[in-house]
Amino acid sequence: MARFLSPEWVASFDAALSTLDLSDVVAAAGARSLAAADGTFSVAQVVRGAPGPDGVDQELRVVLTVAGGRAHLELDPEGRVAGTATIVLAYPDALAMAQGELDPADALAAGRVRVRGDLAALVAGQDVLAGAAAQLGSELTELTDPADAGGATGTVTETD
Repeated sequence: MARFLSPEWVASFDAALSTLDLSDVVAAAGARSLAAADGTFSVAQVVRGAPGPDGVDQELRVVLTVAGGRAHLELDPEGRVAGTATIVLAYPDALAMAQGELDPADALAAGRVRVRGDLAALVAGQDVLAGAAAQLGSELTELTDPADAGGATGTVTETD
């Protein structure tokens, strides 16, 4: 198992996504969002305070790109992929959301998440990930090292 959002975790998550035909999920998400209506959008996630390989906290940028009924997840440290929407949050909150322990709307309302861009694309991205999770079942939860579970949550201070 890999640490959440490590390069190995992202590669494993992307490999799992690559096996899925998400056309129906993407079409349903697009029907509720002008930003995703054509089935092509991306959601960038900037995660602050992620454990680095040398034990020093780092900032990570991960992008979910949806196109042609498929989803792709990649690390994007240089910001090459423009996000239709970008969310900024602390590592413990990102992990809690990924594990279903923190509702994104609650985190947003509490100021623990910042959003830039088209909020509808963010919702569409969540719909696509939920559809992927439903198809993959426990395979996604088995990707993450359980040692990542728990920890303090924090408020993100927007500096850009």
